[in-house]
Amino acid sequence: QVQVVESGGGLVQPGGSARLSCVVSGSISSILTMGWYRRGPGKARELVGVISTSGSANLADSVKDRFTISRDNVKNTVDLQMNNLTPEDTAVYYCSAITLSGGYWGQGTQVTVSS
Repeated sequence: QVQVVESGGGLVQPGGSARLSCVVSGSISSILTMGWYRRGPGKARELVGVISTSGSANLADSVKDRFTISRDNVKNTVDLQMNNLTPEDTAVYYCSAITLSGGYWGQGTQVTVSS
């Protein structure tokens, strides 16, 4: 059994920052890619960013100048630092982990950017 658990998020004012964290635990084989996706109100789920085991990261064009993604391969965690947030960043953020035995998703954490 694999668990993917996100934390962080909540209500943030425009221009503010937030940090999301995700930990993967359980009967996991090697974790390959870890990443974050989001689904805004009335929108499809979209990629925010992914990071490989070597630390090579790719972020969506809409966030690459404001967000950073990092991971700890020992702790099996991936973090998303979000700066200069706008209302368009309001979404449920999902953590994903691709392992040798399959892909896994967290339940999501809500980020609301509003004054």
